[in-house]
Amino acid sequence: LSASFAASMLLRLAVAAALFVSAEGLLGSVARATAPAAACSRADLAMRVFDWKTRGSEAPALEGLDLGSLSKSPGSAHRAARKGRGISAGQGATCGFGTRGQKSRSGHSTRPGFEGGQIPLYRRLPKFVGRPTGPGHTKTEYEIIKVSALNQLDDGAEVDYAALLAARAVSKSKRKLNKVVGAADKLTVKNLKVRAHAFTSSARAEIEALGGSCIELSPTTGEPVAA
Repeated sequence: LSASFAASMLLRLAVAAALFVSAEGLLGSVARATAPAAACSRADLAMRVFDWKTRGSEAPALEGLDLGSLSKSPGSAHRAARKGRGISAGQGATCGFGTRGQKSRSGHSTRPGFEGGQIPLYRRLPKFVGRPTGPGHTKTEYEIIKVSALNQLDDGAEVDYAALLAARAVSKSKRKLNKVVGAADKLTVKNLKVRAHAFTSSARAEIEALGGSCIELSPTTGEPVAA
């Protein structure tokens, strides 16, 4: 009994030693196999910049790469296509514009706004009576007040269009905005407070030279605009 027991224990120890040796060899081979793969992946990430190696040029140094040292990739720029120089290149006879027709001719095909002969959009839209089309729709129109009309008021008066209309210095107008302009007859009334929507530089200088003031009004609210 003791001999058989000793034999079984020796057998178990031999099997355990064999398994330990095989496991150590397996782990060492796995470690040796994975280490070069990790090193290769890091090298690829550090060197592969837009595949410069495959295009015949060395990769730029990543440490000194900035906006001032950037350059285009080799092979990314192409020379301009030479059209109309033979049919073998694919851009010869018609140069890519198709066969005949208005759009295949040289120069500009049609002018802006042209719709093939039908009534274009800018002619189909309704018009404002008494006002020109185009930029005239957005032009600001003023009722003109000459500085000579201010001479019919007293010194130190506060002048607006209603006061001039009451003094019969101007006539009634359909325009809502007023502009004071210069005139051949000079201003003689002093210390006027003139209220209008706009002033020319010459009219403003003439009014302020006689001690007056120019109060500019808002075109929407009619209230004085802060200087």
